[in-house]
Amino acid sequence: MEKHEIEMAVLVGLNADCFTPEQTATEQSLDELEALLETAGGQCTAKVLQNRHAPDPHSFVGEGKAEEIRSLTETTGATMVIFDNDLSPSQIRALEEITGATVLDRSALILDIFAQRAKTAEGRLQVELAQYRYLLPKLSGMGKSMSRLGGGIGTRGPGESKLETDRRHIRQRIQRLEEQLLTVRKVQAVQRERRIKNEIPVVAIVGYTNAGKSTLLNKLTDAGIPANNRLFDTLDTTTRQLVVSDHLTVLLSDTVGFIAKLPHHLVEAFKATLEELEYADLLLHVIDSADPEREAHMRVVETLIAQLAKPGVPVLNCYNKADLTEPAEIPVGESNVTICAKTGEGLDELLHAIEHQLGKQLHHVTFLLPYSMAGQIETLHTQAKVLRCDYTGEGVEVETVCDDILYGRLRQYIKEG
Repeated sequence: MEKHEIEMAVLVGLNADCFTPEQTATEQSLDELEALLETAGGQCTAKVLQNRHAPDPHSFVGEGKAEEIRSLTETTGATMVIFDNDLSPSQIRALEEITGATVLDRSALILDIFAQRAKTAEGRLQVELAQYRYLLPKLSGMGKSMSRLGGGIGTRGPGESKLETDRRHIRQRIQRLEEQLLTVRKVQAVQRERRIKNEIPVVAIVGYTNAGKSTLLNKLTDAGIPANNRLFDTLDTTTRQLVVSDHLTVLLSDTVGFIAKLPHHLVEAFKATLEELEYADLLLHVIDSADPEREAHMRVVETLIAQLAKPGVPVLNCYNKADLTEPAEIPVGESNVTICAKTGEGLDELLHAIEHQLGKQLHHVTFLLPYSMAGQIETLHTQAKVLRCDYTGEGVEVETVCDDILYGRLRQYIKEG
């Protein structure tokens, strides 16, 4: 991107006594906002963290602080002010009048990144739906940010002039998008049923944004996903087959990165992608072990897993970027693996851990079945993994990896020795 195309922005956050942890801004969340801005193609010229007992109803940060921000934008050459908090339409208008700059909030910035990154038809549907739902309540005039038609950050996606003039059109469009997404989900459900019939376990990669999920998928499966050091780089689920061992093949899915203060309407709109979690047999939680906010970011992911994954699904913690971390800083245990997705370090241990987690209820066994039980041989072929099938004078010798049910049904035919 050429230098003159980069949009300059002042980043502002409000830390109010009355805010919940999700609503408030901190130095760390402003750093994350800067990373989001860079992902969107912008550059931060200054950061302002304001402390107040409560937000100002009119200008959010108060008239005096808003004037300070105006001076900052002028002296740094910024054309935008981006808030780490969510703003009301009236606050956006008031702040734009005082600062003379375009004002966006965190949700608008995240949606802009999603509009840039979505590649598949499903991803684009989800982004458009989220943008319309975000903009509909704000249509009572949004000042500069509504009048710029595709002029840069915060303006990609639906045409703003349409949004302002035709609420009914927007509601109808939302309804059509919801219907289209429902169709997408039905297709996905059919594909998942086929996978379940084929008894292929599904392993979903989850994690805080930019933790290294796509890099891991690429290293394991040669998936060829662009793995860049940018937030929200993956917006569409990619599924690849992974041979874990001679006895186990799985479907590995990459998912959109989680982030703190993810707008609720955005999670709703992305249910079709995150639905993969609901059907996963194992979750790989990729953790940036060198992240100074590691524990807080792990909690964000764990909270979303609790909301979206099926109850009781095992989670394997993959502490990534081991080359940047002291071994003593990484917890040990059956559910923890240390890896470096970039170099491939620890991936053999990861495959063993995946097999261990998924294979707890599987049995590697050889049955000697009488010829009168030919029907059971067919069952083993369709419901288990048959490694060898030999027809002998004593009967049919079947070496197989099967689940508890088949093992229990046929255990009297286990070949000894």
